[in-house]
Amino acid sequence: MRPVALLSILLCSGAAAAQAGEAPAAPPPAAAAAKSAPAVTAQPAAAAQPAAAAYDRFKGLVGEWIDVDGTFGEKGQMAASYRLTGSGTMVVETIFFGKPHEMMTMYSRDGSDLVLTHYCAGGNQPRMRAKSVEGDLVRFEFDGGTSFDPAKDSHMHSAWIEFVSADEIRGEWTAWAGGKPSDHSVKFHLKRRTA
Repeated sequence: MRPVALLSILLCSGAAAAQAGEAPAAPPPAAAAAKSAPAVTAQPAAAAQPAAAAYDRFKGLVGEWIDVDGTFGEKGQMAASYRLTGSGTMVVETIFFGKPHEMMTMYSRDGSDLVLTHYCAGGNQPRMRAKSVEGDLVRFEFDGGTSFDPAKDSHMHSAWIEFVSADEIRGEWTAWAGGKPSDHSVKFHLKRRTA
């Protein structure tokens, strides 16, 4: 199986798998993946200052990013791009450029909160809200969505992003299915393209 197809399946689960006509390899259990997330003390995202500061960090991602470990299928190659739209009020993340399974995630402010909407190749659009913003780590949790039933259908349900530096990020997306955590979890490690 092509690594790019595998990642698309892992990111968007059932619908993407059906489209690709391939069975995904078993990813690590969600419980084990959760243990590997950087440890932080939870801080409510409701305070305007942490959300504003976190959104500014996302705005700082504008540019092209390289796949460090091959998660997106091409180690050392461009894996993601970030750009601003809406007069700087939204950050647009794009992965799998120009391919049938291209996906976008939009990051923006909602009052004093930081939110995202993931436009998935699986045909659904989960929304998440930052539940904690502490230091370099932002944790997002499910906050609704469209084109799926969260009690039954597979969907991305949570994510965390760590700003290692201005030119390096790490993160993980975790899916749910049947109303509970599934085994689908995708970690990534990106560095800014400088040449």
